[in-house]
Amino acid sequence: MVRIRVLVVDDHRIFAESLAAALAAEPDVDVSAAGSGPAASRCLERAAAEGRRFDVLLVDADLGAGAAVPAQREAGTAPPPSVSDGIALVAGVRVAHPGVRTVVLAERDDPRRAALALQAGASGWVAKDCSLSRLLAVVRGVLREETHLPPALLTGVLRELTAARKHRSDSERLVESLTPREREVLRCMVAGLGRKDVAARLFLSPHTVRTHMQNVLGKLGVHSTLAAVALARRAGVRPAELSGDVVERSGQLA
Repeated sequence: MVRIRVLVVDDHRIFAESLAAALAAEPDVDVSAAGSGPAASRCLERAAAEGRRFDVLLVDADLGAGAAVPAQREAGTAPPPSVSDGIALVAGVRVAHPGVRTVVLAERDDPRRAALALQAGASGWVAKDCSLSRLLAVVRGVLREETHLPPALLTGVLRELTAARKHRSDSERLVESLTPREREVLRCMVAGLGRKDVAARLFLSPHTVRTHMQNVLGKLGVHSTLAAVALARRAGVRPAELSGDVVERSGQLA
């Protein structure tokens, strides 16, 4: 019998333990539980190192919502306020553990957040109060590369995804209007660097960097660094890769 390894990630202990116990009663399911995103990441890393990778994560949509630290928000490295840490965890798992399928557990149907979850890499969105048989069907379905959404959400989610594609296209066109140097500066901004660190990285004067940043804001049609970073993320702009000393300095400045 092929066993399915499931990790339940929820900061409501009673719910997590109850769900884990119900799933563990299935003859082909092995279950573990984690109470936070960092704890889930540690479980995933440990399991991968031991050759016992998880197959499916069941993640609370509201896991640690709003827990991003102020310094991260100021630097533009935290998820947007509309994205809970549960959905941010889904995005992180897609990058670090691409073979793991994720299903988001939600207390209410929300087309916008369900669309965000799918964009982050989730394979399903399921109500927390659904039946165990329904949840098991979703778990087994996502392992067959299926995507699962409540029927009532389909129209709303498709509308949200269509709008997101349009916004992304508009953002991409604006980014394409930047010069190569301005795009370098924008990537540094996405990485959370301040003007002095951008100057040091690109071997420019702070005054020149300030001019480039002003040009970036003007061409993107925004009025703040955070707004520029949000638009760049929508356009798929990757942050500049930072060396250890730059990371340390930018963290101190934040």
